Amino acid sequence: MTQKIIDIHPHIISPDTGRYPYNPLGGVRSDWSAERPFPFEQYVTEMEAAGVAQAAMVQSATTYGYDNSYAADSVCRDPARFVGVYTVDVAAPDAVATIDMWRGRGMVGLRLFGAGSTVQSDGRWMIAPETVPVWEHMAAIDMPVCIQTTSIGLPVVEEILGRFPGVRIILDHLGRPDLTDGAPYEKAAPLWALARFANLYLKVTPRTFDLSEKVPATPETFFPKLVAEYGAGRLAWGSNFPANDGTLKDLVDQGHRCFAALSEDDRAAIWAGTAEKLYPQLLQASKTERAIA
Repeated sequence: MTQKIIDIHPHIISPDTGRYPYNPLGGVRSDWSAERPFPFEQYVTEMEAAGVAQAAMVQSATTYGYDNSYAADSVCRDPARFVGVYTVDVAAPDAVATIDMWRGRGMVGLRLFGAGSTVQSDGRWMIAPETVPVWEHMAAIDMPVCIQTTSIGLPVVEEILGRFPGVRIILDHLGRPDLTDGAPYEKAAPLWALARFANLYLKVTPRTFDLSEKVPATPETFFPKLVAEYGAGRLAWGSNFPANDGTLKDLVDQGHRCFAALSEDDRAAIWAGTAEKLYPQLLQASKTERAIA
């Protein structure tokens, strides 16, 4: 049986800087966005070659900041295959209204950028008093929130998980755990400690694959432990394309290699099942498309 694959972490960048001007968070563009500015049409070509069925387009905040126009314009062109995960200023007085506006334009998830290659913060701004209405709204509309951070921001992630148990949190790149000691991965203790929060989901990306393939770490020891700690139903794959080197097919092939030690059911959950649970709009779109066909 052919494995269904859903990509919950691709980025796209328009060549039309007049219509979609750059305005990166922190004022600095990421290297990959300047070197590999893939437009929507090129991603569609890549996904068809890689066997990817659907995708949740993630706003490139290091290119466009809070202006989600290009991602929204793109996903609305083919709502049977695409939805959007957008970035919003959650401290703004009109943040809830802004979220509802973008929901009408394909938004199914919110992404908060705390720490990465161009921005470094502990993310405490995510839980400032003025953000509480957003968190309450996310729980009310059952919209997942992706958090991009590194180890510096995990204490804030832990606080969010505890304060807002009704909000499903997706940790991008697993929070970039330290796997340099190899099995049993004691240096990744902060990641294992967060498994107790049932509202936490993990986004497995090529950054995770790369870490797992650096000796003494191995995919054969890391991914079974990850599934044992969290369950495959809380893990979902995202390509991080084109931020990682290689074609989309290269990144899918890397995933197949790294997941080889997992059961067929676990692989099915990570490749698509968990994505459909987090973003049920994708599942409904698939059912509608099949019914029409």
